[in-house]
Amino acid sequence: MIKRVLSFLLVMTGFAVSAQEPASPQMADSFRENGKIYVVITVIALIFLAIVIFLALIERRLKKLENKVENIK
Repeated sequence: MIKRVLSFLLVMTGFAVSAQEPASPQMADSFRENGKIYVVITVIALIFLAIVIFLALIERRLKKLENKVENIK
């Protein structure tokens, strides 16, 4: 079963790689020329930071719940 899944994933990865076209740097160049690349980088950084903060808050809440469960036992 595991061999079938791995072979399927390998085949699908091959199709995905062959289906991609070479990336054109025109969009990146135009962003760089207009100064918008900094906006893109800032937005990506903010999204990443929000995800990290969200995960940290969830981890803190989970730790509190685990402590409560341990104290009940």
